[in-house]
Amino acid sequence: MYDYISGKIAEFNPAYAVIDNGGLGFMINISLTTYNEVSHASKDDLVKLYIYEAIREDAHVLYGFSTKHERELFLLLISVSGVGPNTARMILSSLTPADLEQCIASGNVGQLKSVKGIGGKTAQRILVDLKDKIKVASDTLLDSNSAPSAVYDESLAALMMLGFTQQMSHKALKKLFKENPSITVEDAIKQALKMM
Repeated sequence: MYDYISGKIAEFNPAYAVIDNGGLGFMINISLTTYNEVSHASKDDLVKLYIYEAIREDAHVLYGFSTKHERELFLLLISVSGVGPNTARMILSSLTPADLEQCIASGNVGQLKSVKGIGGKTAQRILVDLKDKIKVASDTLLDSNSAPSAVYDESLAALMMLGFTQQMSHKALKKLFKENPSITVEDAIKQALKMM
């Protein structure tokens, strides 16, 4: 299982990226969210994409994400019956991770149904299955002028891997980033652990 692939961009468009890593070109399916995050990179920049590998009888398909947080949402989406990797990618192309979390937390069926390929039953199933797993509502999101999202996302992912819930981790990190917007990932994790 791959965790991430880093390298230079050999090919790049809104549907996929080809990352040159050690002379091998990895074709990685991406969402529009990731495309927008990575599109500022030049051909000489090193790009890092967090990977999910879908293994089918006829192919091994890689899906890449600019943040671990987006990959976690993708994994939650494909855990829902009837939602495959391509559907999950379509959802993450239509909604940013923050918008998707807000949509699920508020039970907004209409917003999910507006995504191409998502019908009423699938939208309801996503909301029912993920409502308890995603607790971040719009009023609890970080303020727009606070910490860089990459540092926050990495800190949140680390705390969740340690077994803390997203809601508990977010509450601690929100307070820490408000007090010190330039906090490092390591310090954020250490201080959050003391608070929980």
